[in-house]
Amino acid sequence: MGDLGQLAGPILLFAVFIIFFIVLPQRKKIKQEKEFDASLKVGAKVVTKSGLHGKVVTMNNDGTCIIESGAGKLKFERSAISIEMTKSLNKTVVAK
Repeated sequence: MGDLGQLAGPILLFAVFIIFFIVLPQRKKIKQEKEFDASLKVGAKVVTKSGLHGKVVTMNNDGTCIIESGAGKLKFERSAISIEMTKSLNKTVVAK
């Protein structure tokens, strides 16, 4: 029973570490992605995860959207749109 008591503290500390530094931030990121996806509208300037800059032309019900760029219109999954790069793009556009 003594050995188990000695291990209980470090195991509990490790579990708290996992929850606060891995699980909770991941849940927050997933929530932000869902909110971003829901707020995405036609006419929004976005950047895809592959770096393509464009404007949303059409939002489809099947989880895709059509983005117009200098190369023409391309069909992308909504999940391919980067939250971080789109936010930084919108900050630089507002700042100008």
